[in-house]
Amino acid sequence: MDPGLGHAAAGRHVDGRRGRRHLLVAVASGAARTVTDRAKVILWSDYVSPYAFVAKAWAYALEADYEIELEWRPYTLDIASFQGSVEQRDPHHWRRVRYAYMDARRFANKQGLTLMGPKKIYDARAINAGMLYAQQHGVFRAYNDLAFERFWRRDLDPESVDQVTNTLVQAGAPAGFAAFLHGEGGARHDALRSEAEASGIFGVPSFVFEGEIFWGGDRVFLLRERLDEKGVPRRR
Repeated sequence: MDPGLGHAAAGRHVDGRRGRRHLLVAVASGAARTVTDRAKVILWSDYVSPYAFVAKAWAYALEADYEIELEWRPYTLDIASFQGSVEQRDPHHWRRVRYAYMDARRFANKQGLTLMGPKKIYDARAINAGMLYAQQHGVFRAYNDLAFERFWRRDLDPESVDQVTNTLVQAGAPAGFAAFLHGEGGARHDALRSEAEASGIFGVPSFVFEGEIFWGGDRVFLLRERLDEKGVPRRR
Protein backbone atom coordinates (compact mmCIF):
# COMPACT_ATOMS: atom_id res chain seq x y z
CA MET A 1 0.00 0.00 0.00
CA ASP A 2 1.16 3.52 -0.75
CA PRO A 3 2.61 4.93 2.53
CA GLY A 4 0.76 8.21 2.24
CA LEU A 5 -2.54 6.58 1.42
CA GLY A 6 -2.02 4.02 4.15
CA HIS A 7 -1.78 6.71 6.77
CA ALA A 8 -4.76 8.49 5.27
CA ALA A 9 -6.84 5.35 5.41
CA ALA A 10 -5.84 4.62 8.97
CA GLY A 11 -6.72 8.14 10.00
CA ARG A 12 -10.33 7.72 9.04
CA HIS A 13 -10.86 5.06 11.73
CA VAL A 14 -9.57 7.05 14.69
CA ASP A 15 -12.37 8.02 17.05
CA GLY A 16 -12.92 11.30 18.83
CA ARG A 17 -10.76 10.61 21.85
CA ARG A 18 -8.36 13.40 20.92
CA GLY A 19 -10.78 15.92 22.36
CA ARG A 20 -12.53 17.04 19.23
CA ARG A 21 -15.87 17.08 21.07
CA HIS A 22 -14.68 19.88 23.29
CA LEU A 23 -15.03 23.51 22.30
CA LEU A 24 -11.40 24.13 23.16
CA VAL A 25 -8.48 21.94 22.26
CA ALA A 26 -5.25 22.27 24.20
CA VAL A 27 -2.13 22.59 22.11
CA ALA A 28 1.45 21.85 23.08
CA SER A 29 2.34 25.52 23.47
CA GLY A 30 -0.21 25.87 26.26
CA ALA A 31 -2.52 28.02 24.16
CA ALA A 32 -6.00 26.91 23.11
CA ARG A 33 -7.59 26.55 19.72
CA THR A 34 -11.33 26.79 19.22
CA VAL A 35 -13.04 24.50 16.76
CA THR A 36 -13.76 27.53 14.59
CA ASP A 37 -10.12 28.62 14.69
CA ARG A 38 -8.72 25.97 12.39
CA ALA A 39 -5.05 25.25 12.11
CA LYS A 40 -3.57 26.32 8.78
CA VAL A 41 -1.44 24.06 6.62
CA ILE A 42 0.13 25.62 3.55
CA LEU A 43 0.85 23.37 0.58
CA TRP A 44 3.26 24.60 -2.06
CA SER A 45 2.63 22.75 -5.31
CA ASP A 46 3.55 22.78 -9.00
CA TYR A 47 1.50 21.18 -11.78
CA VAL A 48 4.59 20.03 -13.68
CA SER A 49 6.09 18.19 -10.71
CA PRO A 50 5.43 14.44 -10.75
CA TYR A 51 5.74 14.27 -6.98
CA ALA A 52 3.22 17.07 -6.51
CA PHE A 53 0.86 15.17 -8.80
CA VAL A 54 0.93 11.97 -6.78
CA ALA A 55 0.72 13.90 -3.49
CA LYS A 56 -2.61 15.48 -4.46
CA ALA A 57 -4.68 12.57 -3.14
CA TRP A 58 -2.75 12.55 0.12
CA ALA A 59 -3.36 16.28 0.55
CA TYR A 60 -7.09 15.82 -0.07
CA ALA A 61 -7.16 13.00 2.48
CA LEU A 62 -5.34 15.15 5.03
CA GLU A 63 -7.92 17.90 4.67
CA ALA A 64 -10.76 15.38 4.90
CA ASP A 65 -9.37 13.86 8.09
CA TYR A 66 -8.38 16.96 10.07
CA GLU A 67 -10.04 20.23 11.07
CA ILE A 68 -7.53 22.28 9.12
CA GLU A 69 -7.48 25.00 6.54
CA LEU A 70 -5.38 23.64 3.68
CA GLU A 71 -4.10 26.55 1.63
CA TRP A 72 -2.70 25.56 -1.76
CA ARG A 73 -0.11 27.90 -3.22
CA PRO A 74 1.80 27.67 -6.51
CA TYR A 75 5.56 27.42 -6.48
CA THR A 76 7.07 27.43 -9.94
CA LEU A 77 10.45 25.76 -9.92
CA ASP A 78 13.22 27.26 -12.01
CA ILE A 79 14.45 23.88 -13.19
CA ALA A 80 17.32 25.25 -15.29
CA SER A 81 18.87 27.23 -12.44
CA PHE A 82 18.11 24.53 -9.88
CA GLN A 83 19.65 21.57 -11.72
CA GLY A 84 21.55 23.25 -14.49
CA SER A 85 20.44 23.74 -18.07
CA VAL A 86 19.87 20.75 -20.31
CA GLU A 87 23.18 21.39 -22.06
CA GLN A 88 25.03 21.38 -18.74
CA ARG A 89 23.57 18.18 -17.36
CA ASP A 90 25.91 15.23 -17.13
CA PRO A 91 24.96 11.51 -17.14
CA HIS A 92 24.63 11.58 -13.36
CA HIS A 93 21.89 14.23 -13.58
CA TRP A 94 19.99 12.27 -16.21
CA ARG A 95 20.12 9.11 -14.12
CA ARG A 96 18.58 11.05 -11.25
CA VAL A 97 15.87 12.45 -13.52
CA ARG A 98 14.99 9.01 -14.90
CA TYR A 99 14.81 7.56 -11.40
CA ALA A 100 12.61 10.42 -10.17
CA TYR A 101 10.01 9.71 -12.84
CA MET A 102 10.20 5.97 -12.28
CA ASP A 103 9.68 6.51 -8.56
CA ALA A 104 6.77 8.90 -9.05
CA ARG A 105 5.20 6.50 -11.54
CA ARG A 106 5.12 3.79 -8.87
CA PHE A 107 2.96 6.01 -6.67
CA ALA A 108 0.85 7.06 -9.66
CA ASN A 109 0.17 3.44 -10.61
CA LYS A 110 -1.04 2.68 -7.09
CA GLN A 111 -3.57 5.50 -7.46
CA GLY A 112 -4.65 4.52 -10.97
CA LEU A 113 -3.13 7.68 -12.44
CA THR A 114 -1.49 8.16 -15.81
CA LEU A 115 1.95 9.75 -15.53
CA MET A 116 3.73 10.27 -18.83
CA GLY A 117 7.10 12.00 -18.67
CA PRO A 118 7.06 15.49 -20.23
CA LYS A 119 8.78 16.01 -23.56
CA LYS A 120 10.62 19.16 -22.47
CA ILE A 121 11.39 21.35 -19.50
CA TYR A 122 8.44 23.70 -19.17
CA ASP A 123 7.98 27.17 -17.75
CA ALA A 124 4.93 26.49 -15.57
CA ARG A 125 4.11 30.11 -14.72
CA ALA A 126 0.86 30.15 -16.71
CA ILE A 127 -0.61 26.87 -15.47
CA ASN A 128 0.42 27.63 -11.89
CA ALA A 129 -1.05 31.13 -12.01
CA GLY A 130 -4.21 29.36 -13.13
CA MET A 131 -4.42 27.97 -9.60
CA LEU A 132 -4.78 31.50 -8.25
CA TYR A 133 -7.44 32.35 -10.82
CA ALA A 134 -9.37 29.18 -10.00
CA GLN A 135 -9.22 29.96 -6.29
CA GLN A 136 -10.44 33.48 -6.91
CA HIS A 137 -13.50 32.12 -8.72
CA GLY A 138 -14.28 29.22 -6.41
CA VAL A 139 -13.36 26.38 -8.78
CA PHE A 140 -10.00 25.37 -7.36
CA ARG A 141 -10.64 21.66 -6.83
CA ALA A 142 -12.02 21.17 -10.34
CA TYR A 143 -9.13 23.04 -11.93
CA ASN A 144 -6.56 21.33 -9.73
CA ASP A 145 -7.75 17.92 -10.86
CA LEU A 146 -8.01 18.84 -14.54
CA ALA A 147 -4.67 20.63 -14.71
CA PHE A 148 -2.75 17.82 -13.08
CA GLU A 149 -4.45 15.02 -15.00
CA ARG A 150 -4.23 16.68 -18.41
CA PHE A 151 -0.62 17.75 -18.11
CA TRP A 152 0.53 14.28 -17.09
CA ARG A 153 -1.41 12.74 -19.99
CA ARG A 154 0.37 15.26 -22.28
CA ASP A 155 -3.00 16.80 -23.10
CA LEU A 156 -2.18 20.27 -21.75
CA ASP A 157 0.67 22.61 -22.62
CA PRO A 158 1.38 24.44 -19.35
CA GLU A 159 2.91 27.38 -21.22
CA SER A 160 -0.14 27.93 -23.43
CA VAL A 161 -2.36 30.68 -22.07
CA ASP A 162 -5.15 29.55 -24.39
CA GLN A 163 -5.02 25.94 -23.18
CA VAL A 164 -4.86 26.99 -19.54
CA THR A 165 -7.81 29.31 -20.16
CA ASN A 166 -9.81 26.48 -21.71
CA THR A 167 -9.06 24.27 -18.71
CA LEU A 168 -10.18 27.01 -16.33
CA VAL A 169 -13.40 27.57 -18.25
CA GLN A 170 -14.13 23.83 -18.25
CA ALA A 171 -13.56 23.87 -14.49
CA GLY A 172 -16.21 26.58 -14.19
CA ALA A 173 -14.19 29.80 -14.14
CA PRO A 174 -15.16 32.80 -16.28
CA ALA A 175 -13.08 34.04 -19.19
CA GLY A 176 -10.42 36.63 -18.44
CA PHE A 177 -7.41 34.58 -17.41
CA ALA A 178 -5.04 36.17 -19.94
CA ALA A 179 -5.58 39.63 -18.48
CA PHE A 180 -5.24 38.18 -14.97
CA LEU A 181 -1.94 36.51 -15.86
CA HIS A 182 -0.48 39.67 -17.38
CA GLY A 183 -1.67 41.79 -14.47
CA GLU A 184 -2.46 41.09 -10.83
CA GLY A 185 -2.35 37.31 -11.17
CA GLY A 186 1.14 37.18 -12.60
CA ALA A 187 2.36 39.63 -9.99
CA ARG A 188 0.78 37.58 -7.22
CA HIS A 189 2.33 34.39 -8.59
CA ASP A 190 5.79 35.96 -8.62
CA ALA A 191 5.37 37.42 -5.13
CA LEU A 192 4.38 34.00 -3.79
CA ARG A 193 7.46 32.45 -5.31
CA SER A 194 9.66 35.00 -3.56
CA GLU A 195 7.75 34.43 -0.33
CA ALA A 196 8.22 30.67 -0.63
CA GLU A 197 11.95 30.92 -1.12
CA ALA A 198 12.32 33.44 1.71
CA SER A 199 10.57 30.98 4.02
CA GLY A 200 12.90 28.12 3.09
CA ILE A 201 10.89 26.33 0.37
CA PHE A 202 13.11 24.65 -2.22
CA GLY A 203 10.91 21.96 -3.78
CA VAL A 204 7.42 20.59 -4.10
CA PRO A 205 5.22 19.35 -2.67
CA SER A 206 6.03 21.15 0.56
CA PHE A 207 3.59 21.24 3.45
CA VAL A 208 4.11 23.94 6.09
CA PHE A 209 2.55 23.83 9.54
CA GLU A 210 3.45 26.44 12.15
CA GLY A 211 6.63 27.23 10.24
CA GLU A 212 7.78 23.61 10.00
CA ILE A 213 8.37 22.30 6.48
CA PHE A 214 7.46 18.77 5.41
CA TRP A 215 8.91 18.22 1.94
CA GLY A 216 7.48 15.42 -0.16
CA GLY A 217 4.22 13.54 -0.16
CA ASP A 218 5.86 10.67 1.70
CA ARG A 219 6.28 13.04 4.67
CA VAL A 220 2.54 13.44 5.12
CA PHE A 221 2.51 10.79 7.84
CA LEU A 222 5.00 12.91 9.81
CA LEU A 223 2.74 15.92 9.37
CA ARG A 224 -0.20 13.86 10.63
CA GLU A 225 1.80 12.98 13.72
CA ARG A 226 2.61 16.64 14.29
CA LEU A 227 -1.05 17.65 13.94
CA ASP A 228 -1.98 15.04 16.53
CA GLU A 229 0.78 16.21 18.85
CA LYS A 230 -0.49 19.78 18.59
CA GLY A 231 -4.03 18.71 19.41
CA VAL A 232 -5.52 19.51 16.02
CA PRO A 233 -8.90 17.73 16.07
CA ARG A 234 -9.94 15.16 13.52
CA ARG A 235 -13.19 15.53 11.68
CA ARG A 236 -16.18 13.56 12.90
